[in-house]
Amino acid sequence: MAGVQCLHRVWRQQRVWNKTLSFLPLSCSVGKFKHFNRQIHDHVLKGKVVKIGCASGFWGDTACAAPQLIYGAKLNYIVFDYLSEITMSLLTAARKKNPSLGYTPDFVQVSVAPFVKDIKRKGVKLIANAGGINPLGCADALREVCKAENVDLKVGVVRGDDLMSQARELQKQSIFEMTTKEPLPRQIHSMNAYLGAGPIVRALEMGADIVITGRCVDSALVLAPLIYEFGWTMDQFDLLAAGSLAGHIIECAAQATGGIFTDWHQVKDWDQIGFPVVSVGSDGNFTVSKPQNTGGVVSKGTVAEQLLYEIGDPAHYFLPDVVCDFTQVKIDQLPGDMVYVSGARGNPPTGEHKVSATYATGYRSTAVIIIGGPNATEKAEKTANAIVTRCRRIFHQLNMEDFTAVRIEVLGADRRPVEQKGNGAQPGPREVVMWLAVTHNDKKALEFFIREIAPAGTGMAPGTCGGVGGRPKVSPVLKLFSFLHPKDSFKIEVEVDGNIEQYIPTTVPTAEYLTQAYPASDSNGNGTNKIYNDIELPSGPCSYRLEELAFTRSGDKGNDCNIGVVARHPVYLPFIRKQLTAEAVENFFKTNFNYGKAEIQRFDIPGVGALNFLLRNTLGGGGIASLFSDPQGKAMGQHLLDFKIENVPDLKRLAQDAVTEEV
Repeated sequence: MAGVQCLHRVWRQQRVWNKTLSFLPLSCSVGKFKHFNRQIHDHVLKGKVVKIGCASGFWGDTACAAPQLIYGAKLNYIVFDYLSEITMSLLTAARKKNPSLGYTPDFVQVSVAPFVKDIKRKGVKLIANAGGINPLGCADALREVCKAENVDLKVGVVRGDDLMSQARELQKQSIFEMTTKEPLPRQIHSMNAYLGAGPIVRALEMGADIVITGRCVDSALVLAPLIYEFGWTMDQFDLLAAGSLAGHIIECAAQATGGIFTDWHQVKDWDQIGFPVVSVGSDGNFTVSKPQNTGGVVSKGTVAEQLLYEIGDPAHYFLPDVVCDFTQVKIDQLPGDMVYVSGARGNPPTGEHKVSATYATGYRSTAVIIIGGPNATEKAEKTANAIVTRCRRIFHQLNMEDFTAVRIEVLGADRRPVEQKGNGAQPGPREVVMWLAVTHNDKKALEFFIREIAPAGTGMAPGTCGGVGGRPKVSPVLKLFSFLHPKDSFKIEVEVDGNIEQYIPTTVPTAEYLTQAYPASDSNGNGTNKIYNDIELPSGPCSYRLEELAFTRSGDKGNDCNIGVVARHPVYLPFIRKQLTAEAVENFFKTNFNYGKAEIQRFDIPGVGALNFLLRNTLGGGGIASLFSDPQGKAMGQHLLDFKIENVPDLKRLAQDAVTEEV
C-alpha cells in the first residue's frame, strides 16, 4: 500500500496525466469509458472536419494502399510520401541517364492511372512529393494519363527546392555542415531543400486537384490542405503544430496502424493492413483511424510509437513553418480502432530552410554469407577477418592503400551485454549470417575484395553455405551533407496547368534557437528534471524486461539514432526513468556496437508518459554511407526491449490496484 501511495504522490506532482484516463492501460478494454470517449469523438466532429489518408510511406510501399483509401474511406485528400535522402540520390542518378526521369513513376502508373476516373468522380484531391528532382516531368506524365482517360483534373506543381543549379555559387559562400561543421564538398551529387506547406496551399488556391512537389517536409503534405480548408494563418503556431502532428502521425503510412508495432504478435492481417486516416477539426485536434474491415490496429500504443518516431528533441521539432512542442500531446483511446490526439503546441520557425545534399566519396562493397553448424558465431568472425587479412596482403603487394573502413557483424548472434543476458542464456546459434562491409578509395581494390569472397566456401569454415544475393557488387559511397540556407534566398514557383506564379511567403515572426539553452532532461546519466528526481521510489524484489513495461520505436536522423520509449502504464514510467538513463542506454549498446564517441541525450514527453533518446554519432555515417547492417537504426529500439529494470516492486500489481482505485 505504501508503494501505491508513493506513486499517487508522483502523479500528483507531475500533473501530466488526464485524470479520467490516467490509470487506463494502453491495451485494456475501453468499455467503461465509452461515454467519455464518445464525448471526445463528438467534440472532434463538431463543425467542419477534413479527412486525410496516407497511401505511401516511402518509394516502394504497397500498391494496395491507394485503392483501399479511394474506395474504403470517404476522404477529402490522399497524400503520398515517397522521398528520403536515399531516394533523392537514386532519382538523381536516374535523371542523369534519362532527362525525362527523376520522379517516382509508381505514383503515376500504380496509384493514379488505374483509378483516375474514380478519383475524379469521388472528388478526392491528391498531394504527393512524387516529383523528386523532376516535378514537371511527373506532372506531364499525370496529364498524359488524364488525357488518355478523358478526365479533367488540374495538376499543380511546386518547384524551387532543387539547388543544384546554384552549386557553384554556394561553393563560394561559407557553408558548413550542421553537425560536423565541415565545409561544403566540391563535388555534389544532389542538393534539395525541405520546403514547407505554403506553396502547396497556393497550388490548392489556384484550383489544383493533384499537387506534385519535389523535396518538402513530409508533414507539410497534410498541413497544407488543413491551412487551405480552415483558413489558418501562418502565424497561428499552435494550429500549425497540430496540423504538422497530424501529418507526422500518418506520413509513414502503416507505421501508425500496427506496422512495426512492439506488440506485433497482436496485430492481425498484415497482408491487408489498414492505412491511416486523420479526421481533423478546425481547432487542430484530430482522430486517427483506418478503413473498416482492414487489418492492423489503431491504439494509444501504435500512435504513441509513431509520435516519437525520429523527432529528436520533442520540445523543439523543427519544421519550415513552425517549431513544434509535442511534450504535452495527449492520446486517448476511442471505441474501436480510433484514437483522439490533442495538445500540440507551436513556436515561431527559424529564418532558414534545411538543405540536404549528397556527395560521392569512394566506393563500398558488402559480402553476406550464411554459416551453419556448431560455433557458427566464431566461424563467421574468423572467416570475415581472414578475408580482410588476405585482401590487405594483396593490397600491400600491389602498393595499394588499405580499406578506408571495415565493418564486421554476425547476424543472429546474441548482441546483448553479459549483464543483460542473465543466468538463463542459451548456447550460441547454429546458423548465422556473416556481414562484411568495406570501403576503399579505389574501385579496383574492391574488385579484388569481391573475388576473395567465394573462396571462403572451400578454404575456410565448415558449414559455409554460400553468399546471399550472389557475388558482391561495388557501388559509390554517397554521404549526406546537411546545412541551413536563408528562406529569402529561394525562388519558389507554383504552376497549375500552365499558370505560373512566383510564391511569395507570408511574413511571420521568426526565432533563433540555441541548442544549449534547451538541455535534455538527462545527458550522460545526470538528470535535471526536479519533478522526477526529487521523488523517492520504493524498491522491491521484482525484475522486468523493458518490453513488459514499455513500447519502443527507433529510427534515424542522418548519423543519429532516435529511440522512443512509451510506458505501457503511468505507474511504470518513474521506475523506467530512474534506471533507463542516458548512461545506461550508452552502456547497453556500447558492449556489442562499437560506435566510438557517442553522445546520448534523454528527453521527457510527459503527455504520453514517454522518454525519447537521441543517440548521436551512432550509425556509422548513417543511411547510404553506413556499413552497418542496420544503417537507419530500425532495430535498436527492439534490442533495447531486453534492458532489465531491476529491484522494483510488483509493478503489475500496483498498476492493477491503481486501476481499481480510480474506477
